[in-house]
Amino acid sequence: MSAMRLTERDLGRELDEFKERYPKLSDDELFVLWFLRAFVAEDEGSAASALCGGPRDKGIDAVLIDDAARIVFMVQGKYRHKVAAKAERREDVTGFAQLAADLCGDGPAFVSLCKDLSPEVSRRLDEARTRIRKRGYGLHHYYVTLGKCSGALRDEATRIVRAADAATVFEIFEGKRIMLLLADYLDGVAPPVPSLDIAIESGGGVRTGGVFNRYDSKTEIESWAFSMTSAAVADMYERAGSRLFARNVRGFLGSTEINRGMEATLQREPEYFWYYNNGITIICDDAKQESSRGQQILRVTNPQVINGQQTTRTLARTGSDGQKASVLVRVIRVPRSSQRADNGFETLVSRIVSATNWQNAIRPSDLMSNDRRQIEIERQLRKLHYLYLRKRMTKGEARRAAGARHLRLIKKEELAQAVAACDLDPLVVREGKEGLFEERWYGQVFPTADPNYYLSRYWLMREVSYTARGYPERAYAKWLVLNFVWQSLDPLCRRRAAATAFREACERDTAELVSPLLRAIDAAFGASLRFYRANRGSGPTAIDVSTFFKRRNLDKEFARFWRGSRNASRGRYNRSWARFRKVLEGEMSA
Repeated sequence: MSAMRLTERDLGRELDEFKERYPKLSDDELFVLWFLRAFVAEDEGSAASALCGGPRDKGIDAVLIDDAARIVFMVQGKYRHKVAAKAERREDVTGFAQLAADLCGDGPAFVSLCKDLSPEVSRRLDEARTRIRKRGYGLHHYYVTLGKCSGALRDEATRIVRAADAATVFEIFEGKRIMLLLADYLDGVAPPVPSLDIAIESGGGVRTGGVFNRYDSKTEIESWAFSMTSAAVADMYERAGSRLFARNVRGFLGSTEINRGMEATLQREPEYFWYYNNGITIICDDAKQESSRGQQILRVTNPQVINGQQTTRTLARTGSDGQKASVLVRVIRVPRSSQRADNGFETLVSRIVSATNWQNAIRPSDLMSNDRRQIEIERQLRKLHYLYLRKRMTKGEARRAAGARHLRLIKKEELAQAVAACDLDPLVVREGKEGLFEERWYGQVFPTADPNYYLSRYWLMREVSYTARGYPERAYAKWLVLNFVWQSLDPLCRRRAAATAFREACERDTAELVSPLLRAIDAAFGASLRFYRANRGSGPTAIDVSTFFKRRNLDKEFARFWRGSRNASRGRYNRSWARFRKVLEGEMSA
């Protein structure tokens, strides 16, 4: 889904999700909360605590103090029901702009601002003023609306804010820009890196020739290519953090052979790093070459490293070891306001990722890691305290990115195997998990974002895998048994209450429910191996167990065997399953 196809209805659905968690907030407050989470705050809690709108707020809907970045964010939000349909009133916009000057101005101006303010808003402004005037914090002043503002009004408000006695940034987010921000939010780029100064290499005995700039008038794509020192790359990462890689298809892979090779080069011959490395590719919304303190820089808006995360992170980790190293950098400005019917931005980014990421091999599962469905699944599972690894990375990296230590980790490959084994021919899983992310299967494996859909299958897979542990032959029959037992569990778990009860019991490892389930699974395994022995043949032409369970439509053949007279496990399975079902129904009513 491209940004141009998103509408106020898509935004409304996101606000409805926030409404479930914050039922007392008004639509305007939910809109401001969403904006803070989408553009400013890295976690929902700090965004929610920043809200301060209400009676006697003088248009101050949120004040967020970021001590790490040394910035005060002040927001006023206007939630409209149509994008760009209503022009904002001059007095609303200029009045909000004047707040910046009053907040940072002399004593009388601030006293006048606080007069008749609610105590809570007054307290927050006092904290903000202290940081701005005494500790040198910057002020970012955001007027956020689904409506529109004229250029003349924007210029007038900007002049008012510039009079503030502080380092200020004033921006008006109109409806069309909100839709682009929504697209980023749905793509997992939240909050983005608003702006970044990228230092271009010069001096140090190296003649670079400056920057190569290319503009294509047909596609409106503009690009820059230049050299960067390892110190400048490390500084870029330190300032932007992991948000710089939100559109990257992987996380940091840790000690791979390629990454170890980069570290060795940096230690032994850093002057050759530029020649050995594939470089860094950055996409952005805008870029402008400027000079700052005698240094040539490229000032980029909403930058994202889509190739070169391993290089960037390795350079940042090695520190002084790579001080003599340089790397090739490409920056590509991709227009996002085009009226083209196709998903131009998303398609181009995906193709660039595929074409440029070859040092650490790209897998089909990597290419789907930023798919909107994957991001939706990640958010829904997080609500149930699961950390969904939609990107390939180390577990430590994943936990640091999530900021939590006690979440259950699930890889997207595990969910794919669970769904495919339950709902498709088990042969599909035996052919390899990466194939599940190819176009022919992906839509069937990931048809929804409903966490219950996945977790019921996932936990059954866990119990089947546990029952197979220690029995080599069972490892080959595992997917067939999972498929079979799911046929019994599926009718129960179609009810949300049953799916929830089953998941929670498995999470707690409730013996009363899990024990009869394991006995039923054990009976199914016994039948599956008798089924194999009855059909493998004999003598030199006998089929090996590893080959037998790779046959197509084996689930249908096993179902016929299950109903036949040679199945000695049916009675034990049925008794165990009846006990399991009774306990599950009891859990639902508890």
